[in-house]
Amino acid sequence: MDQYSPQGFRFLPTVVKHLLIINVLVFFATIALRRYVDLESLFALYFFKSEMFRPWQYITYMFMHANVEHLFFNMFALWMFGYILENYWGSKRFLIFYIICGLGAAIVHTCVTAFSYYGTASAISVYAQNPNPDDLVNLFQSKFAGHYNIGVFNDFLNQFRLSPGNQTLQAQSIDMANQMLHASANIPTVGASGAIYGILLAFGMMFPNQYIYIYFLLPIKAKWFVVIYIAIELLSGIFGTADGVAHFAHLGGMLFGFILIRYWRKREFQRWDRQ
Repeated sequence: MDQYSPQGFRFLPTVVKHLLIINVLVFFATIALRRYVDLESLFALYFFKSEMFRPWQYITYMFMHANVEHLFFNMFALWMFGYILENYWGSKRFLIFYIICGLGAAIVHTCVTAFSYYGTASAISVYAQNPNPDDLVNLFQSKFAGHYNIGVFNDFLNQFRLSPGNQTLQAQSIDMANQMLHASANIPTVGASGAIYGILLAFGMMFPNQYIYIYFLLPIKAKWFVVIYIAIELLSGIFGTADGVAHFAHLGGMLFGFILIRYWRKREFQRWDRQ
Protein backbone atom coordinates (compact mmCIF):
# COMPACT_ATOMS: atom_id res chain seq x y z
CA MET A 1 0.00 0.00 0.00
CA ASP A 2 1.64 3.23 -1.17
CA GLN A 3 -1.05 5.79 -0.53
CA TYR A 4 -3.63 6.40 2.14
CA SER A 5 -6.96 8.16 2.25
CA PRO A 6 -7.88 10.23 5.31
CA GLN A 7 -11.62 9.69 4.84
CA GLY A 8 -12.93 7.83 7.88
CA PHE A 9 -9.63 8.18 9.70
CA ARG A 10 -9.50 9.76 13.14
CA PHE A 11 -7.04 12.61 13.26
CA LEU A 12 -6.49 12.08 16.98
CA PRO A 13 -6.89 8.33 17.62
CA THR A 14 -6.83 6.88 21.12
CA VAL A 15 -3.17 5.91 21.61
CA VAL A 16 -1.72 8.98 19.94
CA LYS A 17 -4.02 11.20 21.98
CA HIS A 18 -3.06 9.59 25.28
CA LEU A 19 0.64 9.60 24.44
CA LEU A 20 0.44 13.32 23.69
CA ILE A 21 -1.35 13.98 26.97
CA ILE A 22 1.04 11.87 29.06
CA ASN A 23 4.17 13.43 27.56
CA VAL A 24 2.89 16.98 28.06
CA LEU A 25 1.75 16.28 31.63
CA VAL A 26 5.06 14.64 32.56
CA PHE A 27 7.01 17.56 31.09
CA PHE A 28 5.13 20.19 33.09
CA ALA A 29 5.07 18.01 36.22
CA THR A 30 8.88 17.76 36.01
CA ILE A 31 9.07 21.56 36.05
CA ALA A 32 6.36 22.16 38.64
CA LEU A 33 7.68 19.59 41.14
CA ARG A 34 11.36 20.37 40.68
CA ARG A 35 11.63 22.00 44.13
CA TYR A 36 10.19 18.90 45.81
CA VAL A 37 11.28 15.89 43.75
CA ASP A 38 13.71 15.39 40.88
CA LEU A 39 11.64 13.38 38.42
CA GLU A 40 14.50 13.34 35.92
CA SER A 41 16.76 11.41 38.29
CA LEU A 42 13.97 8.87 38.78
CA PHE A 43 12.66 8.45 35.24
CA ALA A 44 15.39 9.52 32.79
CA LEU A 45 17.56 6.70 31.46
CA TYR A 46 20.97 6.35 33.12
CA PHE A 47 23.76 3.97 32.20
CA PHE A 48 23.73 0.85 34.38
CA LYS A 49 27.08 1.82 35.97
CA SER A 50 25.44 4.92 37.44
CA GLU A 51 24.10 4.87 40.98
CA MET A 52 20.99 6.58 39.61
CA PHE A 53 20.13 3.72 37.23
CA ARG A 54 16.79 1.97 37.76
CA PRO A 55 15.37 -0.80 35.51
CA TRP A 56 12.09 1.02 34.86
CA GLN A 57 13.97 3.86 33.20
CA TYR A 58 14.07 1.81 29.97
CA ILE A 59 10.38 2.65 29.63
CA THR A 60 9.93 5.91 31.54
CA TYR A 61 12.72 7.83 29.77
CA MET A 62 10.65 8.07 26.60
CA PHE A 63 8.05 10.20 28.41
CA MET A 64 10.62 12.75 29.59
CA HIS A 65 11.85 15.72 27.53
CA ALA A 66 14.70 18.18 27.92
CA ASN A 67 12.89 21.37 26.89
CA VAL A 68 9.82 22.76 25.12
CA GLU A 69 11.41 22.51 21.68
CA HIS A 70 12.34 18.87 22.24
CA LEU A 71 8.80 18.11 23.41
CA PHE A 72 7.09 20.03 20.60
CA PHE A 73 8.94 18.45 17.68
CA ASN A 74 8.62 14.94 19.07
CA MET A 75 4.91 15.35 19.73
CA PHE A 76 4.32 16.99 16.36
CA ALA A 77 6.04 14.06 14.61
CA LEU A 78 4.10 11.60 16.78
CA TRP A 79 0.84 13.13 15.62
CA MET A 80 1.91 13.75 12.01
CA PHE A 81 2.94 10.15 11.31
CA GLY A 82 1.44 8.31 14.26
CA TYR A 83 -2.23 9.00 13.66
CA ILE A 84 -1.96 7.53 10.16
CA LEU A 85 -0.23 4.39 11.40
CA GLU A 86 -2.64 3.91 14.31
CA ASN A 87 -5.59 4.14 11.95
CA TYR A 88 -3.88 1.73 9.57
CA TRP A 89 -2.72 -0.82 12.17
CA GLY A 90 -5.19 -0.33 14.99
CA SER A 91 -4.49 1.00 18.46
CA LYS A 92 -3.12 -2.19 20.03
CA ARG A 93 -0.53 -2.85 17.34
CA PHE A 94 0.49 0.79 17.20
CA LEU A 95 1.07 0.94 20.96
CA ILE A 96 3.13 -2.26 20.89
CA PHE A 97 5.21 -0.84 18.05
CA TYR A 98 5.75 2.47 19.84
CA ILE A 99 6.91 0.83 23.09
CA ILE A 100 9.15 -1.70 21.32
CA CYS A 101 10.84 1.05 19.31
CA GLY A 102 11.41 3.15 22.42
CA LEU A 103 12.73 0.14 24.31
CA GLY A 104 14.95 -0.84 21.38
CA ALA A 105 16.37 2.68 21.22
CA ALA A 106 17.27 2.46 24.93
CA ILE A 107 18.92 -0.94 24.49
CA VAL A 108 21.04 0.17 21.55
CA HIS A 109 21.97 3.38 23.35
CA THR A 110 23.06 1.35 26.38
CA CYS A 111 25.19 -0.95 24.21
CA VAL A 112 26.89 2.00 22.52
CA THR A 113 27.44 3.69 25.89
CA ALA A 114 28.89 0.49 27.34
CA PHE A 115 31.29 0.16 24.40
CA SER A 116 32.46 3.74 24.94
CA TYR A 117 32.59 3.43 28.74
CA TYR A 118 34.69 0.28 28.87
CA GLY A 119 36.90 1.51 26.05
CA THR A 120 37.56 4.68 28.02
CA ALA A 121 38.20 2.71 31.22
CA SER A 122 40.77 0.66 29.33
CA ALA A 123 42.43 3.81 27.97
CA ILE A 124 42.63 5.25 31.49
CA SER A 125 44.27 2.04 32.73
CA VAL A 126 46.91 2.34 30.00
CA TYR A 127 47.45 6.02 30.84
CA ALA A 128 47.82 5.24 34.55
CA GLN A 129 50.90 3.14 33.78
CA ASN A 130 52.76 6.22 32.52
CA PRO A 131 50.87 9.46 33.34
CA ASN A 132 52.20 12.46 31.44
CA PRO A 133 50.82 15.78 30.10
CA ASP A 134 50.76 14.86 26.39
CA ASP A 135 48.89 11.59 26.89
CA LEU A 136 46.50 13.34 29.28
CA VAL A 137 45.61 15.85 26.54
CA ASN A 138 45.07 13.03 24.04
CA LEU A 139 42.94 11.12 26.52
CA PHE A 140 40.65 14.04 27.28
CA GLN A 141 40.36 15.18 23.67
CA SER A 142 39.53 11.69 22.39
CA LYS A 143 37.35 10.42 25.22
CA PHE A 144 35.80 13.45 26.91
CA ALA A 145 35.61 16.02 24.11
CA GLY A 146 33.01 18.68 24.88
CA HIS A 147 32.25 17.35 28.37
CA TYR A 148 34.85 18.98 30.61
CA ASN A 149 35.68 22.48 31.80
CA ILE A 150 38.47 23.57 29.46
CA GLY A 151 39.60 26.40 31.75
CA VAL A 152 40.02 24.17 34.80
CA PHE A 153 41.70 21.49 32.71
CA ASN A 154 44.17 23.95 31.15
CA ASP A 155 45.09 25.38 34.55
CA PHE A 156 45.93 21.89 35.80
CA LEU A 157 47.71 21.02 32.55
CA ASN A 158 49.99 24.06 32.84
CA GLN A 159 51.06 22.92 36.32
CA PHE A 160 51.53 19.37 35.10
CA ARG A 161 53.72 20.49 32.19
CA LEU A 162 55.99 22.39 34.58
CA SER A 163 56.42 19.30 36.79
CA PRO A 164 55.59 16.19 34.71
CA GLY A 165 57.44 13.92 37.16
CA ASN A 166 55.51 15.13 40.20
CA GLN A 167 53.78 12.04 41.57
CA THR A 168 51.04 14.07 43.24
CA LEU A 169 50.13 15.71 39.95
CA GLN A 170 50.32 12.36 38.19
CA ALA A 171 47.91 10.87 40.71
CA GLN A 172 45.61 13.89 40.35
CA SER A 173 45.58 13.48 36.56
CA ILE A 174 44.51 9.85 36.91
CA ASP A 175 41.85 10.90 39.40
CA MET A 176 40.58 13.57 36.99
CA ALA A 177 40.21 10.97 34.25
CA ASN A 178 38.34 8.58 36.54
CA GLN A 179 36.05 11.38 37.69
CA MET A 180 35.20 12.17 34.08
CA LEU A 181 34.52 8.49 33.44
CA HIS A 182 32.18 8.41 36.44
CA ALA A 183 30.47 11.59 35.24
CA SER A 184 29.92 10.06 31.79
CA ALA A 185 27.85 7.30 33.40
CA ASN A 186 25.61 9.92 35.02
CA ILE A 187 24.51 11.64 31.81
CA PRO A 188 20.73 11.14 31.50
CA THR A 189 18.94 10.25 28.28
CA VAL A 190 15.40 11.53 27.78
CA GLY A 191 12.85 11.80 25.01
CA ALA A 192 10.50 9.89 22.76
CA SER A 193 12.82 10.33 19.77
CA GLY A 194 13.75 6.64 19.52
CA ALA A 195 10.08 5.66 19.29
CA ILE A 196 9.39 8.57 16.93
CA TYR A 197 12.16 7.50 14.56
CA GLY A 198 10.66 4.01 14.59
CA ILE A 199 7.32 5.53 13.59
CA LEU A 200 9.04 7.50 10.82
CA LEU A 201 10.58 4.30 9.49
CA ALA A 202 7.23 2.52 9.66
CA PHE A 203 5.56 5.31 7.70
CA GLY A 204 8.24 5.00 5.03
CA MET A 205 7.73 1.23 4.85
CA MET A 206 3.93 1.36 4.85
CA PHE A 207 3.57 4.32 2.49
CA PRO A 208 6.89 4.53 0.60
CA ASN A 209 5.60 6.70 -2.25
CA GLN A 210 3.58 9.10 -0.13
CA TYR A 211 5.00 12.62 -0.38
CA ILE A 212 6.24 14.42 2.70
CA TYR A 213 6.64 18.17 2.44
CA ILE A 214 9.84 19.45 4.05
CA TYR A 215 9.17 22.86 5.61
CA PHE A 216 5.71 22.48 4.02
CA LEU A 217 7.24 23.34 0.62
CA LEU A 218 9.67 20.73 -0.69
CA PRO A 219 8.06 17.38 -1.62
CA ILE A 220 9.99 14.16 -1.12
CA LYS A 221 8.78 10.57 -1.12
CA ALA A 222 8.62 8.98 2.32
CA LYS A 223 11.06 6.19 1.44
CA TRP A 224 13.78 8.68 0.47
CA PHE A 225 13.00 10.87 3.46
CA VAL A 226 13.64 7.88 5.74
CA VAL A 227 16.87 6.94 3.92
CA ILE A 228 18.18 10.50 4.30
CA TYR A 229 17.37 10.53 8.01
CA ILE A 230 19.09 7.18 8.54
CA ALA A 231 22.20 8.47 6.75
CA ILE A 232 22.26 11.66 8.81
CA GLU A 233 21.89 9.81 12.11
CA LEU A 234 24.48 7.20 11.16
CA LEU A 235 27.08 9.79 10.14
CA SER A 236 26.35 11.92 13.21
CA GLY A 237 26.73 8.91 15.48
CA ILE A 238 29.94 7.67 13.88
CA PHE A 239 31.73 11.01 13.66
CA GLY A 240 30.56 12.17 17.09
CA THR A 241 29.05 15.63 16.73
CA ALA A 242 29.08 16.16 20.55
CA ASP A 243 25.67 17.82 20.23
CA GLY A 244 24.13 15.99 23.17
CA VAL A 245 21.86 13.94 20.87
CA ALA A 246 21.75 10.14 21.18
CA HIS A 247 21.98 9.41 17.45
CA PHE A 248 22.46 5.68 17.86
CA ALA A 249 19.33 5.56 20.02
CA HIS A 250 17.40 6.97 17.06
CA LEU A 251 18.89 4.29 14.83
CA GLY A 252 18.04 1.71 17.48
CA GLY A 253 14.40 2.74 17.37
CA MET A 254 14.43 2.36 13.60
CA LEU A 255 16.21 -1.00 13.77
CA PHE A 256 13.76 -2.51 16.23
CA GLY A 257 10.87 -1.04 14.25
CA PHE A 258 12.19 -2.60 11.05
CA ILE A 259 12.61 -6.01 12.71
CA LEU A 260 9.10 -5.88 14.18
CA ILE A 261 7.47 -4.92 10.88
CA ARG A 262 9.36 -7.69 9.07
CA TYR A 263 8.22 -10.15 11.73
CA TRP A 264 4.60 -9.07 11.40
CA ARG A 265 4.73 -9.30 7.61
CA LYS A 266 6.29 -12.76 7.71
CA ARG A 267 3.74 -14.02 10.21
CA GLU A 268 0.83 -12.63 8.20
CA PHE A 269 2.24 -14.10 4.98
CA GLN A 270 2.53 -17.51 6.61
CA ARG A 271 -1.05 -17.25 7.89
CA TRP A 272 -2.36 -16.38 4.44
CA ASP A 273 -0.21 -19.10 2.86
CA ARG A 274 -1.82 -21.75 5.11
CA GLN A 275 -5.35 -20.74 4.14
